[in-house]
Amino acid sequence: MQLSYEEAISRCWAEVDLSQLVQNYHNALSHLRGGAQLICVLKADAYGLGAKAVARRLGQEGQRLFAVASYNEAVQLRRALPGAEVLILGLCGQAQLVQAIRSGLLLTVFTAAYAQNVIAAAKEAGRPARVHVKIETGLNRIGLLPQDAPAVVQAMQESGWVTLEGLFTHLALRDTASDRAQLDRLTGVRDALAARGIRIPMVHALDSIGMVRYPGDQMDAVRTGAWLYGVYPRGYAHPEESRLAMTVKTRIAQLHRVKAGECLGYDETHPVMRDSVVATLSAGYIDGYPRQNSRGEVEIRGRRAPVVGLVCMDQMMVDVTDIPEAQEGDEVILLGGSIGVDEYAEWAGLNRNESLARTGRRVPRVYLENGQVVGVTEAME
Repeated sequence: MQLSYEEAISRCWAEVDLSQLVQNYHNALSHLRGGAQLICVLKADAYGLGAKAVARRLGQEGQRLFAVASYNEAVQLRRALPGAEVLILGLCGQAQLVQAIRSGLLLTVFTAAYAQNVIAAAKEAGRPARVHVKIETGLNRIGLLPQDAPAVVQAMQESGWVTLEGLFTHLALRDTASDRAQLDRLTGVRDALAARGIRIPMVHALDSIGMVRYPGDQMDAVRTGAWLYGVYPRGYAHPEESRLAMTVKTRIAQLHRVKAGECLGYDETHPVMRDSVVATLSAGYIDGYPRQNSRGEVEIRGRRAPVVGLVCMDQMMVDVTDIPEAQEGDEVILLGGSIGVDEYAEWAGLNRNESLARTGRRVPRVYLENGQVVGVTEAME
């Protein structure tokens, strides 16, 4: 069943501002140097905004190169934008490798054993695999060690079943010195491959933070995710270039009075300090709001109301004693408006990207363009 707009905004929903997304995208493009391409990272359902809608809208702007974390994410994106080039950044199972190769998806090779799996899958698929090679340069997550990479890459090339299209790493962004060491290790592998007669068309290392921090090291491409959605690098001098593109909202389900000394919900340790008017909201931790106790605020009628009691699975309570005009059915902003992603993440002890991406699957996404509703994604779709 397709939700109407009225149904979508009845309980808890997320408004995605496609105009802001597009502006963030063009601001990212303005940072590119020397012919570098932009790889738009749409993993985790485009950080919670909805990968299908985001891919289609960026596709209208001419974007064709994307990255995701998994095979199923790649399939979803390709269905939304059939002409997209999609790089899978992580592990695929053997059956998925075969299907990915048949579909022309780009794979990431990060171990010698996985390289052999890719070759075997390519033989089964009956066509060469398109591959980017991940180099471990200091993040200590996944990737071939620099000293091992040339031999593995050469073996893949000599197999005849691999088309080498990219070479990349990911910066840990601990400090400038370690970032520089990582970049040098990557270019060292590139040069070692060139000495063997192997030239890789696309070399990339930078994410959204690196894009603005190290403009001279963009190489052939930059992978940009968080920036697109409004999470700009901390301390960046121009935060207006990356504004939050999603606002999460809910409604007041009930207003009730609570006597001083009473606790709310499952909480036993934070009694209210005064006779209070409490609003129960139709959103909880399954919708993405952190399960925290009497911490954080929401926005109601342009004013802040503190969270009181322990956030429940499907509901939460806030103190509206100082907002006497609050009524049942009122719209409430959980994230967005005056509540920026930095503040929200700090309350919850979350990473800023996580603050967006954890928005629940049952929360409908309402898509806006120039202030007008242009689409609604059904909850759980």
